[in-house]
Amino acid sequence: MSETTTDVPMDKKLGTYPSSIPFILGNEAAERFSFYGMRSILSTFLVAQFFNPTFNPALQAVAEAKSNEKVHMFVALAYIMPMVGGLVADWFFGKYKVILYVSILYCFGHLTLALFEENLDVFSIGLIIIAMGAGGIKSCVSANVGDQFDSSNEHLMSKVYGWFYFAINTGSVVSNILIPIIYAKYGPAWAFGVPGILMTIATITFFLGRKRYVKVPPAGINRNNFIFISWYALTNLGKKQAGESWLDVAKASYDPEKVEAVKAVYRVLAVFAFIPIFWALWDQNLAEWVLQATKLNLDTGLGFSLLPEQVQVLNPIFLVSFIPVFTYGVYPFVERMGIKTTPLRRLGVGFLLTALSFVVISLIQQSIDGGGHPSLWWQVLAYLILAWGEILVSITGLEYAYTNSPKSMKGTMSAIWFSCVSIGNLGVSLVNQSKAEGGFFAQLEGASYYWFFTGLMFISTIIFFLVAGRLKETRYVG
Repeated sequence: MSETTTDVPMDKKLGTYPSSIPFILGNEAAERFSFYGMRSILSTFLVAQFFNPTFNPALQAVAEAKSNEKVHMFVALAYIMPMVGGLVADWFFGKYKVILYVSILYCFGHLTLALFEENLDVFSIGLIIIAMGAGGIKSCVSANVGDQFDSSNEHLMSKVYGWFYFAINTGSVVSNILIPIIYAKYGPAWAFGVPGILMTIATITFFLGRKRYVKVPPAGINRNNFIFISWYALTNLGKKQAGESWLDVAKASYDPEKVEAVKAVYRVLAVFAFIPIFWALWDQNLAEWVLQATKLNLDTGLGFSLLPEQVQVLNPIFLVSFIPVFTYGVYPFVERMGIKTTPLRRLGVGFLLTALSFVVISLIQQSIDGGGHPSLWWQVLAYLILAWGEILVSITGLEYAYTNSPKSMKGTMSAIWFSCVSIGNLGVSLVNQSKAEGGFFAQLEGASYYWFFTGLMFISTIIFFLVAGRLKETRYVG
């Protein structure tokens, strides 16, 4: 095990919080503000600035498809990068250096958006830089929180992680409300510039805590990892003996215990095979749903109206509000009825709720296609159902991955989870590329686009329920 070093161990007393925590929380809140603030206006900006600046109704469908293609490809890149960032940190540079240096790159990405909001090619480069930055540090920041604790104060870790996720959602909510207002009043340069300023503040805040962090040094390349073992087994299938798993051939060259751990990862992947479809639908609430909101009656009836980009703020609000409701209300109630809320059952119901949220969105779009002007409250209903689905799928999926993978593979499972988000968004991006270029999916016009994904989620859910009973669980807890 690598030795852990820190510049300031003097202030650590029994029962006290690490002095580095305020810097980490401040950094996370500002970074999430920058990411979600930029993303809140991205879909509508791309349409208005580049793909249909004249607001020609005949060009709108293709313009929205081009916007969706770019947004989902951006998300796909952002969520494949945690695997790269995690490996670079663990093998070569350590989490502190990766977070600091990649954050500086991240700042330049925001600067590019603010300065080149009229040049699509350079603006796209800025998006790539931000995706690499946001994704590159994603697998490091939450793990860095845990690194700050030892046996003297580990009992405080869960509370700090609670504040950590509070910082994430605070940054998301505030930016989703504020940045669309800045965009409407002061234009895209300021709307993209303010998130850049917040990312700069995030980087400076993280740097100021440099002497207080516990810094776990890199451990070097670990050859007994998921990728190396899987590759060796695949390229040596001819050596497989009768009755053996295809992975058993790797035991000749790799640690047999690690090979068994890789087997556990593949058992979890049988469940994860359904997760990309969930994310393909979920991430549309920050892209397609925002574009749909531009066609809604945004008067709340409460004395104020919302901007189209602000409706998405409901997602983190609903999420934070209903997590305790499900944890302390729904799950115990269902258990008292004699129905065990296993992770696989939660996932199945979560998939079903996600599909139902798209039923609402599809019906809204049918009304719009017919010349209607539906109330935003119908989309609020869809956000509510989607949040319920997310609680059942996202939180349960992470729990399932953690409890069903050995300790040596828990980091790998986290990276694979993020990769599921990437795969789902890549699929949606390719569908929209086909629409924009007049390909096979160009037939998905209006409501048929949403009904397609609704059907895809329902079919996936049915298949999941059929195979869930055959999936084996091997819990590794403690």
